[in-house]
Amino acid sequence: MRPTSAIWCQALTCTASCGPRWPPGQIYWAKDIIFLVTEHDLLGTEAWLEAYHDVNVTGMQSSPLQGRAGAIQAAVALELSSDVVTSLDVAVEGLNGQLPNLDLLNLFQTFCQKGGLLCTLQGKLQPQDWTSIDGPLQGLQTLLLMVLQQASGRPHGPHGLFLRYRVEALTLRGINSFRHYKYDLVAVGKALEGMFRKLNHLLERLHQSFFLYLLPALSRFVSIGLYVPAAGFLLLVLVLKALGLWMQLHEAGVGPEEAEAASGPSPPLPPAQGMGLASLVAPLLISQAMGLALYVLPVLGQHVATQHFPVAEAEAVVLTLLAIYAAGLALPHNTHRVVSSQATDRGWMALKLVALIYLALQLACITLTNFSLGFLLAATMVPAAALTEPCGPRPLYAALLVLTSPAATLLGSLFLWRELQEVPLSLAEGWQLFLTALAQGVLDHHAYGALLFPLLALGLYPCWLLFWNVLFWK
Repeated sequence: MRPTSAIWCQALTCTASCGPRWPPGQIYWAKDIIFLVTEHDLLGTEAWLEAYHDVNVTGMQSSPLQGRAGAIQAAVALELSSDVVTSLDVAVEGLNGQLPNLDLLNLFQTFCQKGGLLCTLQGKLQPQDWTSIDGPLQGLQTLLLMVLQQASGRPHGPHGLFLRYRVEALTLRGINSFRHYKYDLVAVGKALEGMFRKLNHLLERLHQSFFLYLLPALSRFVSIGLYVPAAGFLLLVLVLKALGLWMQLHEAGVGPEEAEAASGPSPPLPPAQGMGLASLVAPLLISQAMGLALYVLPVLGQHVATQHFPVAEAEAVVLTLLAIYAAGLALPHNTHRVVSSQATDRGWMALKLVALIYLALQLACITLTNFSLGFLLAATMVPAAALTEPCGPRPLYAALLVLTSPAATLLGSLFLWRELQEVPLSLAEGWQLFLTALAQGVLDHHAYGALLFPLLALGLYPCWLLFWNVLFWK
């Protein structure tokens, strides 16, 4: 432990013999129990997990372990900042939106009730009365908090890194608030021992309950069969819109002679009325190039930026991200210099058809892996994608596209998240939190393998640029 305001020239030592003599004396233990104490926050946990499973997922270098136990079936992470607690808050959101089996959460709630411990979810108490309007509203608030945290793809506790290795885990945080009733560590230890004794009797992994769910409260859950159709209906809008564009393109390519005659070869279309597939190459390539630059350049250029400008590495990464993101707004002007002068209606219709299919496929894949992220992106991007066209109120469509872009969605989600936590932000504080979230997203990707940053940079941002190009096609 380093001091914050002193020169590191002297030190003090506190030593104690650490030997778990209690568990071997109990004959009912049938599984190995691992006590893990790490440093450097989640980095230490990830390094130990990679060394324990003898894999190298993130490229992190760690020393080999001297010994191993059996296959880990479950894990419980503790975060206690005081010797007394008023409640235990449980965190379930893991890396890339993974969730533990619901049975583990039910087990935690059961032993909290037996021990008289107050347990919370997302820092919120369970509603006492679901028949009044306050109960469902509080449940909706808790559910939205879970959706926002799961959509971030960040591990909200050390347990989030265990889930990648098929280890059911959750994090318990001790909250010491100003409530009158407080519990000491003995009560917490009894609940923890009860959970481990229950898990000790498992002959196989937890698999009977749900792995995909949403929680409005600890005692209630929303199963996957109830919320997935909502995302399916949003994706259906893109499919129907793409089908309508394909039919318009087909009707525009039918000549008048073919419309009157039921048979006979169709007359060749003039060059000006062709599909114009060559005109789609430039916007597609430029959009993907911008996405690749958004993914690669911020990390590659951070050392160069810190050498020539008085900024830190994190600030250099964020500023490069914002610069490349804003440079994509000039895409229509650059594209029209490459595309030929025949910018017909069939050109933008074909480009929008490709963009709609591209967006639908991406959102479908994201929804299957992280429903909360896929639903948030679909709810914001689908309306703008369906309405965007070079005809009509272009300023209104441009404002709608900007407000539903991935960056604007992230900014709005941060404001909503703090509002649901009852800690509202000012505009300046929200902007600083937005910049911090950008830097944290890049760091989580390179440190733990979080997929949110590459999904936005290499997939959704180029797709959004295609719709921006459709808007300014003419």
